[in-house]
Amino acid sequence: MNSEQPISAPPTEPDGTVTDRVYDAIYRAVLEHRLAPGEWLREAEMATEFKVSRTVVRQALQRLAQDQVIELRHNRGARVPLPSLEDAVHVFEARRIVECEVARRLGGRLSSEQLAELRAIAQAEQAADQRGDRAEAIRLSGDFHHALTRMHGNPVFGRLLNGLLPTTSLLMARCKVDGGQVCVAHRHADVIEALLRGSAPAAAEMRKHLAELERSLVDTPVRGRRLRDAFAAYRESSPTDPESP
Repeated sequence: MNSEQPISAPPTEPDGTVTDRVYDAIYRAVLEHRLAPGEWLREAEMATEFKVSRTVVRQALQRLAQDQVIELRHNRGARVPLPSLEDAVHVFEARRIVECEVARRLGGRLSSEQLAELRAIAQAEQAADQRGDRAEAIRLSGDFHHALTRMHGNPVFGRLLNGLLPTTSLLMARCKVDGGQVCVAHRHADVIEALLRGSAPAAAEMRKHLAELERSLVDTPVRGRRLRDAFAAYRESSPTDPESP
């Protein structure tokens, strides 16, 4: 995420930079719906796709599992989680606790620079949605929520949100009836306007925002995508692992 990178333990292996890139590519692919809920991530196939060693892939998958972005199944490998509507109840309860408090604390207290940053993200998100760039709109939606949490200043809230956003995105990929972007149900511009009015309006608007997202979920069939399609952007822009086979 641009506003706040996924938070996890710093890599200790010599090729940690490569592992970070693989971690980030998979995190973004989950968040942007380029990996389908329930999709299996096999080490050998991913090593080929990323042009890195299987050791690098394994390290990235282990970190992603620790951050609850993917699941590691004994003797079966890694899988993108398949959240249910029951999971949504818990996810949105946690998001309300974190993000309504963030909004309450920030209401009426944001600087002109912070407001300008939030407006720029919201405008870019709307533009991406209008031109049909689904992945970019989803990424920017996450950036908006991350930016608010960063402005609040509590790093624990940032870590919590890092774990909640991928699950929210998977719920939207599986259960959102119109297939729209994560926050299409309620414009972030309304959240910004509420933040200008003070603590109570900001918290109430965030609660409304999250409630609308939760109400938009319905059970729908899961559709997969080819792995090489999910990581096309990574292969086009990233260097390869010098130790890859």
